[in-house]
Amino acid sequence: MANHKATKKDTRQANKRRDRNRYYGKTTRNAIRNLKDGKDEKAYGEALPNVISMIDKLAKKGIIHKNKAANLKSKLSKKVAVVA
Repeated sequence: MANHKATKKDTRQANKRRDRNRYYGKTTRNAIRNLKDGKDEKAYGEALPNVISMIDKLAKKGIIHKNKAANLKSKLSKKVAVVA
C-alpha cells in the first residue's frame, strides 16, 4: 500500500463501510432467522414486511445481490404462505 494521504483515507473509509455493511447484513440475517423460528401466524404477518424491507435495502446498497434478495424474499413468502 502506498503511503499517500489519499490512500490512507481511502483505507479508513473502506474499513468503516465494511463494518457498517457487516452490521446491516448480520442484523438482517438475524431478523430472517427469528422470522423462520417463529411459530405464531400473527407474528409472521407483522414481521414479514419489515424483513422484506431490510432485504430490499441491502440489495439497493449493494451489500447483497439483487437476485439473492429476490430468492430470500421468495422463500420467506412461501414459508409464510404455508404457515398461514
